Amino acid sequence: RQQGKYFDLLEMSPESIVREARIMSLSTTDDEANQALHNGPLPPGATLTAIGTSVDDFDPKSNPNVLFVSPSCPHSAEVLPQVLEAFPSIQWVHCRSAGIDFVESDKLAHITEHINPNLIVTNAKGQFSSSLAEYALFACSYFAKDIPRLMRQQKERKWEKYDVEELRGKTLGIVGYGDIGRACAKLGTQYGMRIVALRRHPFLSRDDPFCNKVYDRSAESLQKLMGESDYIVCSAPSTVETRGMVNAAAFESVKKNAVFINLGRGPVVDEEALVKALKQEGNLKGAALDVFTQEPLPQDNELWDLDNILISPHNMDQTTTFMHEATEFFIHENLPRFLCQQELLNPVDPTLGY
Repeated sequence: RQQGKYFDLLEMSPESIVREARIMSLSTTDDEANQALHNGPLPPGATLTAIGTSVDDFDPKSNPNVLFVSPSCPHSAEVLPQVLEAFPSIQWVHCRSAGIDFVESDKLAHITEHINPNLIVTNAKGQFSSSLAEYALFACSYFAKDIPRLMRQQKERKWEKYDVEELRGKTLGIVGYGDIGRACAKLGTQYGMRIVALRRHPFLSRDDPFCNKVYDRSAESLQKLMGESDYIVCSAPSTVETRGMVNAAAFESVKKNAVFINLGRGPVVDEEALVKALKQEGNLKGAALDVFTQEPLPQDNELWDLDNILISPHNMDQTTTFMHEATEFFIHENLPRFLCQQELLNPVDPTLGY
C-alpha cells in the first residue's frame, strides 16, 4: 500500500516524533493478517510490547498507550473493557475492521463516556469499500440481465433471446452513506445511475458530486428512498439506532420490482419482512445478501429456499489481502500520525457504533 505522509516524514526526520507508541495487540499470535505489526518493522518510536487475548496476557508494568484490537481475539467485547480498566494509560484503541460491533458493549460505552472520555477509538474504514462497491454493482447487473435465467438456459442448451435492463438511468438508493456507501455511489455514477442517499447528517453530503439527493435517517425518509429507488444498497452499520431500521413499513413502500442489496450488517434489516416482500408478486424483484441476522445462515432458514435471492457467506470484501491491508493502514497511516501527535483518521464513537 502507499505509505502515508507522516510515515515518510518519520523515515526522513525521526526527530519529528512527538511521543512514543507502546502498543499492545489484542489478537491471537497466529493471525497472519497481523504479521506486519507482530513481526515489524514499525515506524521509529513505536514498540510492540505484547500480544494476547486476555488481560492476564499483558504485563501490568508495560504502561501501554496504544491498543490494537483484531477480530481474531475471542470474546473481544468482554476483554476490551477489562484491558482498558487494567491499563488506564491507553490513549488510543484501533479496531482492525470497518465495523466496531465486534467490540461494542455497555461497559465500553461507559468507559469512553465517563471514565476515559479522551480515549480515541478508530477503525479500518475504507479498506473494504472498493470490493464491496464492485459486489453491489455486480448484484444490480445480476438482476438487470437476469443471470439466473441465462444460467438455466445454458444448462438446458437453450438458445432463447430475452430483453434485459440497463443500469443507466436507474436510481440507486443507498441506506447508510458512509465510506462503503459512497464507494457504491461513485461506481454507480460510472454506470449512469442516479444516486439518492440516506444518512444521519445529510449536510455532510450536500456538495457530494456522486449524490443527487440526500435524505435524513427518519422513517419517512427511508420510505421515500425505498419508493423511488430501482436498486437499494444497505450499507448502514449495526447500532442501537439502526437495528431493524429497514422494517416492514420500509418494504411496503418499496418501488415495484426493486432489488434490495445488503452488504452492511444483517441486524439492520428485518429479515421476516424482507422474506415477505420477496414472496409478494410485484414487490421486490429480488435481493442480494452478503450479511444476515444470524451467521452462518442456518440451513433451515427460509432465505435458502427463495429463487429470487443471491446469497453469499459474508465474504464479498474478503480478498486475499484485505485484512493485511487493514493492518498496514494502522502501521503506515494512523500510527505515524499518533507518533507525530496529528489527527487520527477514521475516528468512531463507541456509543453510536460508527
